[in-house]
Amino acid sequence: MAGPQDRERVRELLDSVRAAGREALTAPEGRIVAEAYGIAVPGEELAQDIDEAVACADRLGGPVVLKIVSPDVPHKTDAGGVVVGVRGAPEVRAAFRRIIGNVRAYAPDARIDGVQVQQLVPPGQEVIIGAVTDPTFGKVVAFGLGGVLVEVLKDITFRLAPVTADEAKSMLDSIRAAEILRGVRGTPPVDRWALAEQIRRVSQLVADFPEIAEVDLNPVIASPDGAVAADIRILLATGTVVPRRTYGREEILVSMRRLMEPRSVAVIGASDEQGKIGNAVMRNLVDGGFSGEIHPVNPRAGDILGRKAYKSVTDVPGEVDVAVFAIPARFVASALEEVGRKGVPNAVLIPSGFAETGEQALQDELVAVAERYGVRLLGPNIYGYYSTWQHLCATFCTPYDVRGGVALTSQSGGIGMAVLGFARSTRTGVSAIVGLGNKADIDEDDLLTWFGEDPNTRCVAMHLEDLKDGRAFVAAARRTVPKKPVVVLKAGRTSAGARAAGSHTGALAGDDAVYDDILRQAGVIRAPGLNEMLEYARSLPVLPTPKGDNVVVITGAGGSGVLLSDALVDNGLALMEIPPDLDAAFRAFIPPFGAAGNPVDITGGEPPSTYEATIRLGMEDPRVHALVLGYWHTVVTPPMVFAELTARVVGEFRERGIVKPVVASLAGDIEVEEACAYLFERGVVAYPYTTEKPVAALGAKYRWARAAGLLT
Repeated sequence: MAGPQDRERVRELLDSVRAAGREALTAPEGRIVAEAYGIAVPGEELAQDIDEAVACADRLGGPVVLKIVSPDVPHKTDAGGVVVGVRGAPEVRAAFRRIIGNVRAYAPDARIDGVQVQQLVPPGQEVIIGAVTDPTFGKVVAFGLGGVLVEVLKDITFRLAPVTADEAKSMLDSIRAAEILRGVRGTPPVDRWALAEQIRRVSQLVADFPEIAEVDLNPVIASPDGAVAADIRILLATGTVVPRRTYGREEILVSMRRLMEPRSVAVIGASDEQGKIGNAVMRNLVDGGFSGEIHPVNPRAGDILGRKAYKSVTDVPGEVDVAVFAIPARFVASALEEVGRKGVPNAVLIPSGFAETGEQALQDELVAVAERYGVRLLGPNIYGYYSTWQHLCATFCTPYDVRGGVALTSQSGGIGMAVLGFARSTRTGVSAIVGLGNKADIDEDDLLTWFGEDPNTRCVAMHLEDLKDGRAFVAAARRTVPKKPVVVLKAGRTSAGARAAGSHTGALAGDDAVYDDILRQAGVIRAPGLNEMLEYARSLPVLPTPKGDNVVVITGAGGSGVLLSDALVDNGLALMEIPPDLDAAFRAFIPPFGAAGNPVDITGGEPPSTYEATIRLGMEDPRVHALVLGYWHTVVTPPMVFAELTARVVGEFRERGIVKPVVASLAGDIEVEEACAYLFERGVVAYPYTTEKPVAALGAKYRWARAAGLLT
């Protein structure tokens, strides 16, 4: 890796390129950077004329590639500035003339520094290694199939830069065509270490030099003997980026503790008039049983809901932890000044009418005031927030008081209400529900930092449309995931890759492709839709952590067994290969026309005792790590009978210290709905009318367990 002298050499080169007003390095300049960072490139020389090109080709030996060198021709192939496989002096001369002629016709005013004569790299697998500056995550390194088909196949994966050696190796296995690199149809495998090293070195380069906007090594020729970059392209950033205000971890925790566990709340714009937001917030705080102090603030009221009202928050006696704003947008800035003078650390801004309606200047004014006084802002344009363990309902929406281990956040008010409705209908216990709105200040990484440490939170689920600081979110996720699952619903999955880009890598770096890979790198479980996010949040705290990968399906219907097996594959799980002794044990309890193996098909007409015996076998055998149950409604074993026996058996084993994840799919008449609710309440994740949902929940638990390092 580059030492101090190498980095200084690159620094001087980049400074000279920028001083010349250029954004792109020439090929010889790119070679200097590559050599400084140990990025393997073929032998090459720069020729100023035909005779020099002939001499260069002779020294390099074998077939060569000739490429135009011009700061004004960024895409050499488009200009006809590349000729491959040139042999001997006559061909070199002809190729030289052709390149110069093509470029003169393509860009008559282009400055030509010469022609690069490069060794022709032996055949191998063409891949691309690159890096881009993502607006959310900063420096991102990319790897995928390369060459001329790179933008057609779009088989590419991304990671935050810099990457470790292990992360670089993981990228080789993350593309759809990963098997090609291992060798197929008699072709030998590529040198994986050399390829991973190229990725790692490129990632370190862009981490060391933030002014590098994009890097393309395309193609990189990977073979059993190494990985060589046949072409390197480096682009520099233009302009400057204004750094975002950031807070240290301890600062975040101190401020979030006072937000989520306040002792005193002031309501700016509190009202006695029903139908007003200020009245709804006050009623929810009072009726919800918040044990701290509640101070209404309204210059025209003397008393609101039996509590003394103050003309200004500065008149409130003692400390105030949170100021909840329920006043029109145009009055917020001046009221926030008073909150700042009072020393209130948190302002919850319910009002709309800011950046979401085009009033960015008004929102910027709030941020400036808040930063001047050290006030953290939640919102604006939110429904408020719930902190159930504090009996705190600081919102104008309906109250919710079922306490539990799930923390839910949403950027959208509508999604927030869907969260609330789902929690109510399923009786999901929550530790918090928080609206983020415009995210003028507090965002997902602040809340995730808090929820990661909150003992009342066992799972975090977040709906987001964007991240203001992707790296801060990843850092918070990496600290949280080893302790508890983090589920994210990222809205806006359509690619934004059509933006102007100066490299293949840049063109391929659509927003969603980068989000998907980097959220996975952080160990986050990405939900494909709103219902999945909510169901994962509901089920993950219920399911125990599996101790291994062996999954067994026990079903009363062959059809559901097939569908459950398909769902397992879709969710990255696999059916356990049943050992002969366990197969024989299962066969002892099922009829001759049933089927052992995996799935274990006990058939639909079996009595409760068969379900119980086979479930006990799966729970008892330490080689089985998770059970998937498929129930078919019959009068022989009614739904509640199945639910009660299953819950009883799983509970008995839990008391004995044998804890495994068990999920169930129940098919039948409407009685299966009650049976599923009964099972869910007793630690078995069960769903009616679907084989996909229970297995998806199990798959999410496995993904978290692997990310947390609890499974090999």
